[in-house]
Amino acid sequence: MREDLNWLILLVSGIVCAVCLWFASHAPWWGALLAAFAFALVNNTPFAILHEAIHGVGSANPTRNTAMGVIASWMFPTSYTMQRAAHIGHHERNRSDVELYDYYLPHESRTLRQVWLYGGNLLGLYWFAVLLSNVLYLVATPVYRSRWMIENFSQRAGFGPFARDLAALPPSRVWPELAAAFAYQALLWWALDLNWQGWMLAHWFFALHWSALQYCDHAWSARDAANGAWDLRVSTPARWLALNFHYHLAHHRNPQVPWPLLPAYASHEGQPSFWRVYWSLWRNGVQPAPPLGAPANRSLLFAPPHARDH
Repeated sequence: MREDLNWLILLVSGIVCAVCLWFASHAPWWGALLAAFAFALVNNTPFAILHEAIHGVGSANPTRNTAMGVIASWMFPTSYTMQRAAHIGHHERNRSDVELYDYYLPHESRTLRQVWLYGGNLLGLYWFAVLLSNVLYLVATPVYRSRWMIENFSQRAGFGPFARDLAALPPSRVWPELAAAFAYQALLWWALDLNWQGWMLAHWFFALHWSALQYCDHAWSARDAANGAWDLRVSTPARWLALNFHYHLAHHRNPQVPWPLLPAYASHEGQPSFWRVYWSLWRNGVQPAPPLGAPANRSLLFAPPHARDH
């Protein structure tokens, strides 16, 4: 029954996203804005289904689970195999020195880390970076997998460990998945007669939402792989659309629990709201990193550093 529900959600969310893209390209400006806003929320649903498949709980059947993940990845667009490697790596490296976006280490440039936080997580460039890297893999796989890209550019850009993991994946699996994902996007353009303005507006709104969510559920949390996350408070419709993705602490502690069961594992008391964490990132910017194992710094959720010093 759960697998049937996941397939139904994937189908319906895909249709709704396509409708939103059509309106974003063909409606008056106010209708295009509304459609882009709706797309930003609903396009996170197939990503949540992709997330389920990555953890092997989209379907109890491994073949159908992979198929579910591959199809869900088309709407991002990305490769299921790449996303799985990146996400499993995230669980292993969460809140470690190589995966901090709210903090900076003594040897790092705070200015550069501010650019990553504000530009990447808060202004949506994180999603665009993933998109462009996928295009690079599709059109120039050897460049993507080159030593210069892995050891030089990716290290400077802040995603060196992920680049090494992705470059090690077999192109015979990754390239066809990316080709299928971009072919699906091209089909949408042709069938719906989309224009670049509407597509860009909808995907920028989605990039703002998705890029922020990827770190609001971790910012200022404990520097611990399993406990370094929050069970965020959000509105019920937002939680439904994200398939309980906001119960992220429960997920990190129990990664094999499927989304319908996560509320039973979540902490419902004393947890911050999405918006409290979101605005705290804008207000505080990156802060000096506490040592590994440090508990959550809840003070950063409520007041900027200078206000706490007086």
